[in-house]
Amino acid sequence: MTRYLYLVRHGEHLDAEHGLEDGPLSPRGRRQAELLADRLSAVPLSAVRHSPLERAAETARAVAHRLPSVSPEPSALLFDCVPTAMTPDTPGVYEPFFGGVTEAESEAGAAQMADAVDEFLVRKWSGHELLITHNFVIAWFVREVLDAPAWRWLTLTQAHCGLTVLSQRPGRPWTVVSHNDLAHLPMELRTGLHETPLV
Repeated sequence: MTRYLYLVRHGEHLDAEHGLEDGPLSPRGRRQAELLADRLSAVPLSAVRHSPLERAAETARAVAHRLPSVSPEPSALLFDCVPTAMTPDTPGVYEPFFGGVTEAESEAGAAQMADAVDEFLVRKWSGHELLITHNFVIAWFVREVLDAPAWRWLTLTQAHCGLTVLSQRPGRPWTVVSHNDLAHLPMELRTGLHETPLV
């Protein structure tokens, strides 16, 4: 049976524009989450897991409100994190970003994502599972499935409530079905990207 993993970045949170790291969803973030729930309403989800941070937990609750058959569960493996430190082959343009990341933070992020890959990409399960998490975590999963160099997660950006779908057929490797799909969001709700897509 084909396994499906739906990866979603949380909705926009209220305090993001003030530089705070977490908070409840903004009115725009709540609308993003509602439209995501509508988009997923026909998917027979067997599990919904989310980062314990409030912005992800509230996004999961919005999905569960529209899909009462699922009960969201927090997972520490989905916390926001920085998956690697600067590596020898990381382009120098990323040095300023890593200047604000401690060695302890990058080591913890690497350990977390190794465990997350074991939990969600290696373990044997079937059906449809939704993970509501953070930009860097989704980037790491996609990089892992594509078997790209470690630093390439830095080049993958997800919009708020953008939908990425991974699948695995029996005996085959994981496949990226779609990445950062925003079809359920009107242009004015496409936030969280460095540049707003034209389509």
